[in-house]
Amino acid sequence: SATPGDYELEQTEGQVAELVVRPTGLLEPIIEIRPVLGQVDDILHEIRLRAGRNERVLITTLTKRMAEDLTEYYDDLDVRVRYMHSDVDVVERTKILHDLRAGEFDVLVGINLLREGLDLPEVSLVGIFDADKEGFLRSVRSLIQTCGRASRNANGRVIMYADKITASIQITLDLTDSRRKKQEAYNKKHGIVPKTIFRKIAPSFAPVELNDMLESDSYAAEETPVYETVINMEEKIAEFEEEMHEAAESLEFERAAELRDRIAELRKKIAG
Repeated sequence: SATPGDYELEQTEGQVAELVVRPTGLLEPIIEIRPVLGQVDDILHEIRLRAGRNERVLITTLTKRMAEDLTEYYDDLDVRVRYMHSDVDVVERTKILHDLRAGEFDVLVGINLLREGLDLPEVSLVGIFDADKEGFLRSVRSLIQTCGRASRNANGRVIMYADKITASIQITLDLTDSRRKKQEAYNKKHGIVPKTIFRKIAPSFAPVELNDMLESDSYAAEETPVYETVINMEEKIAEFEEEMHEAAESLEFERAAELRDRIAELRKKIAG
């Protein structure tokens, strides 16, 4: 993890090896601080620049209401924008992330869901609104994780909107700058030119045939290829549902969608 917690650090008994360089040569994103006043309209110009380069933008807010209002405001200005927060259905979240990568829209507004674990190489800009409001969502760990969403693109950049430099912001700036210098030195020494990560965009909501599901590597340990009874299938559905929710809580949205499809196939089989 780029942001290990206290528990993880305690388990190392002081033996921690820092790994900050990447095979792709990608650097930590440049972080810029701008005033909170006018943040909504200020980042609009940046959004249009990124959209013109076929790049994506993430914006983090502190509340669901602001995420929704901001989305509505930008939509009225013909910005291709969506929002995502905990009230959005798990399956819908998966589709939103897929559509963002595929270029169906340019800006995704969110809260806590835009942190560690999301692999979105098309994102070149992360905007953090009200970055100086100390709290869980603007802690050092949260800020570093959020900034990290822009580190998979060679043009990665972060704009923090803040009227004061909090302790969390300063630590984030110092740590990011330190890592970036090490990465630049490593790249120079080895002749590496930073390259944006290329990751194939998987088909969204691709139908999963029951036989394919049962024969997949994920379930190779199951010797019986068919769930003979309705009771067995219902038990399997309950098992898949539990796994789906666990995957969603871990922000593994593609895995959650896969399980959703398997549940749907079993229900179709029960219905005959």
